[in-house]
Amino acid sequence: MASRLLLIAFFVASCSLALASDPSPLQDFCVADPNSAVLVNGVACKDPNLVQANDFLFRGLQVMGDTSNDVGSNVTVVTVAQLPGLNTFGISMARIDFAPDGINPPHTHPRATEILAVIKGSIEVGFVTSNTENRLLTKVLEIGDVFVFPQGLIHFQRNVGHDHALAIAALSSQNPGAITIADAVFGSNPDINGDILAKAFQVDKNIIYQIQSKF
Repeated sequence: MASRLLLIAFFVASCSLALASDPSPLQDFCVADPNSAVLVNGVACKDPNLVQANDFLFRGLQVMGDTSNDVGSNVTVVTVAQLPGLNTFGISMARIDFAPDGINPPHTHPRATEILAVIKGSIEVGFVTSNTENRLLTKVLEIGDVFVFPQGLIHFQRNVGHDHALAIAALSSQNPGAITIADAVFGSNPDINGDILAKAFQVDKNIIYQIQSKF
């Protein structure tokens, strides 16, 4: 009886894990067809007879991104939008370039876990656990170090070296999404009511308006 209950519990847990990721492919490939009028959870498949090698190719990840912006970083993403052959495979990647003291601001990926490898420089990383603990787990990574950010949790990276830094990230979704906290909260369209944000952040409403004006 105990073994049967254990087997059922394992089956339920396995089903839960399966449902928590991108759909598994049921054929060799399903190259995304962005022009399809069919609405699905993902992207409809291109006619297999029209598929070419270029559908599985992305060029340009060797090019450094422009970090001359307010945060001093640039993310070059390779998702299903840039590489149609990724469709249904549940993976994507990104190149992240950092100017000295540049940051990849606190953000989340609602549909993916992220694993990051440092290629150049020293990068401080961290993520915050969910409510109510809100525990910060942080580490300074050097070349060759790898760090993982759990799906949906707020995380960040910062270049703590004296030169440009570079990291490569892989994500467990063809379309992981990204919610940059500051942009979402202070740069929403239309603006979130200042009274709400003033109470949430426990500051004067004029400070909220000042921050919103920057987004």
